[in-house]
Amino acid sequence: MSKYSAASYHDDNSGNEVRRTNTVALAGGLLLMTMVLAAFGLTMLYSASISDVTAASAFFRNQLMWSVIGGLLGLVAFFGGYRLFCRYSWLWIAGCALLLIWARFCREINGAHRWIIVGSFRFQPSELAKIAVALFVANYCSEYLRTFNSMRRIKQGIWGLAAGVGGIVLLILWGDDMGTSVLVASMAFFTMFAGNLHPGYFVLPLAAVPAVVMYAKYFDPMRWGRMTIFLDPEANKSNAGYQLWNSLMALGSGAWHGLGLTQSRLKASYLPEAHTDFIIAIIGEELGYIGVLMVIFCYILWGYFAFRIAMSARNRMGMLLGCALSLGVLFQAVINLGVVSGLFPTKGMPAPFISYGGSNMVCSLLAVAFLVSIAMEAWEEDYAAKLLGQWKKLLKRG
Repeated sequence: MSKYSAASYHDDNSGNEVRRTNTVALAGGLLLMTMVLAAFGLTMLYSASISDVTAASAFFRNQLMWSVIGGLLGLVAFFGGYRLFCRYSWLWIAGCALLLIWARFCREINGAHRWIIVGSFRFQPSELAKIAVALFVANYCSEYLRTFNSMRRIKQGIWGLAAGVGGIVLLILWGDDMGTSVLVASMAFFTMFAGNLHPGYFVLPLAAVPAVVMYAKYFDPMRWGRMTIFLDPEANKSNAGYQLWNSLMALGSGAWHGLGLTQSRLKASYLPEAHTDFIIAIIGEELGYIGVLMVIFCYILWGYFAFRIAMSARNRMGMLLGCALSLGVLFQAVINLGVVSGLFPTKGMPAPFISYGGSNMVCSLLAVAFLVSIAMEAWEEDYAAKLLGQWKKLLKRG
């Protein structure tokens, strides 16, 4: 590492030391909110698909299995420590790039090539890309703190950062997954800004937004139609706006107190994919606006603990990684809530920890594991190496 690397970012004043002693409590709060959201998600998943008991049991069993797998992989991430994974973040980027290319040549599902399909097994590599980009940006911005704003240095300047993030975003777009590409790009840019990226670099991406909108409006009418349906879903309720219209009907029929758990009417053949991207609509119908507000409150609490952990990190790398992972989960939650309520164009974006989906659940739990690792590193420096040393001692005694 250079002398300007993450390891040199220390602030040992008493205020920070007092704050770091509370990181274990913050990690506990984050884990508690994760478990609350995941348990609630399992309950609502079963309820959203109860019209077919066999399917409901299968969904519940699969989601529980993926939660366990995500938890086990999270333990690997925790015991390895975020520093180790950040150090080899370029391998994550390269691996995700290969997986995204593989997915592009797999069978198209719902108009996109998002999935790697091997027999009955399906995996969405764009979910893993969120973790890979977070690790890469945190490592790059901390390692090359003094040079990554440079236009001259290819390996240590902005071009290396742009190549890593831009390559992944373009590959996700190649698979016709605009929602995830926007999420990953937004997460990366905000993290770069926190890492001291010069504001001038935001001008070009922001200037490209109206250009993309104009292109879609005048040269890609099909995409433009999909992007603007949310502005008048009632006029399109018999075709492309069918899913959004029924989502709004579900939310409206639930009112404040809802129809009661398992009592949704819209989930029975009216609202497609009710157990995945639009499960919040079923929550609104069965538990009312109060239920939806409780979900939002849980996400806010989750974000509070996550950002507090990021701000209490022992080094710049941990702070940036914590910010990136927190933004990734919260941006996804905001997009899902916006889509379900008709505020944003309809995109396939699951609600973190709640919607059905193994890829999203595993990667969301990995994000939580890295955040807990950041908290533990702030509490006890090099905790991962010390834990490994203790395990070796125990094995020798055994």
